[in-house]
Amino acid sequence: MNSTAAATAGALTFLWLGMVLGISFLEAPLKFRAPGVTVPIGLGIGRIVFRALNLVEVALAAAVVVAVAVGSPPTAVVVLTAVVVVLLAVQLGVVRPRLNKRSDRVLAGETDLPRSRGHLYYVALEGVKAALLVALGVVVLAAA
Repeated sequence: MNSTAAATAGALTFLWLGMVLGISFLEAPLKFRAPGVTVPIGLGIGRIVFRALNLVEVALAAAVVVAVAVGSPPTAVVVLTAVVVVLLAVQLGVVRPRLNKRSDRVLAGETDLPRSRGHLYYVALEGVKAALLVALGVVVLAAA
């Protein structure tokens, strides 16, 4: 893989990783521990933050795909890029709409809802995505 494309893809991948780690694994759980933050307030904040994160993730994914595509990548880079992009698409196309429906109900005042499994699926996918982003970043930089 040419060094410019590898450096670009690596930088974008690690930027993406940092955003996922900072928001999904630090900000999201901590906001509910802040004084005065109720579940509806936390959900409202979370929806805004994750909508922004997901828009940035889509842009970063597109940029990584372009950097990889122009860099004559080895197969491992192509496969990891494709898998992380598909995983993001599943999160945004399957899991997030379900989470949004549930949070709509909570924000509308429903209080007798069972615990959400959707959040567990989302967190699990975030963990897998983080691991894939580490692997992609390492493999891209090693391919330079």
